[in-house]
Amino acid sequence: MSRYCREDVLRILRLPARQLATWERAGLVASSDNYSFDELVQLRKLRDLTATRISVKSIRRSVDAMQKVAGMANPLQEFAAVRSGSGVAFRQWGALVNPVTRQMAFDFELTPCAGMLIVRANGQAPSRLSNEVQDMFLRAVRLEERGETLGDAKVLYETILEMQPNHAAAAINLGTIRYNARDYEAAEAFYRRATEADPEYALAFFDLGNVLDEQQRLAEAITAYERAVELVPQYADAHYNLALAYERVKEPRRALRHWTTYVRLDPSGPWASHARGQAKKILGSERLAIVCRHGRTLKIAG
Repeated sequence: MSRYCREDVLRILRLPARQLATWERAGLVASSDNYSFDELVQLRKLRDLTATRISVKSIRRSVDAMQKVAGMANPLQEFAAVRSGSGVAFRQWGALVNPVTRQMAFDFELTPCAGMLIVRANGQAPSRLSNEVQDMFLRAVRLEERGETLGDAKVLYETILEMQPNHAAAAINLGTIRYNARDYEAAEAFYRRATEADPEYALAFFDLGNVLDEQQRLAEAITAYERAVELVPQYADAHYNLALAYERVKEPRRALRHWTTYVRLDPSGPWASHARGQAKKILGSERLAIVCRHGRTLKIAG
């Protein structure tokens, strides 16, 4: 098998030596003086992801999450990786999987392939749905994208759940259809079904929190959001909604923790300015002193 020395890798991929060293320090690639062809492909993927301005920290978080939820030794070698927001999604059999949120979406850049992977959060090996259910789910996702075929998507998702009652992704999507129709009671039932089908599905708890929030059941919503961030501490949107919920129940100190966490996770996102403003407002009104472990006062960047 061909091997490539470090100098060859830097020359072939046109990489600065400091960039390769950064990936090594982050644990994205093992430090070595020579590399296999598969490792060369992995480094090329890292180079391409970095070129889209995804931080090394975000890439590391996505790789770690994919290893956890799908039992993969090296996701960057086993599947195609593409940018998804500020993180990385992995392309698998006609679907894009965001391993941090456990969200699965149809990949419109590809035609449907032979199968779709179910992503589990319990470390078990992934399992493939039957071909019939795979095809139905992909068709339902595409139909859901168009308002005129939303009813057809709903029927397909319901049929999937009849065939496979623990299909968490179908339950989530049915819940979202009901949520958008303001049928909150039905949406809640589907989201709860998804959390029961996969108790480590962070997106299910996040969506459950949203529908409980809409029903003014804030204590229950907070419990659901807390579970989402417990499962995925880097889940920025869940921290944002949790901060809002804590403010509404007049617990500003708890809200502050999640505002600052959101700003740290998504400093340039569309809601970052609002989060910073709320954190500063709480600090001003409560006169709180947030002290880091090393005794330094926390500053909210603005």
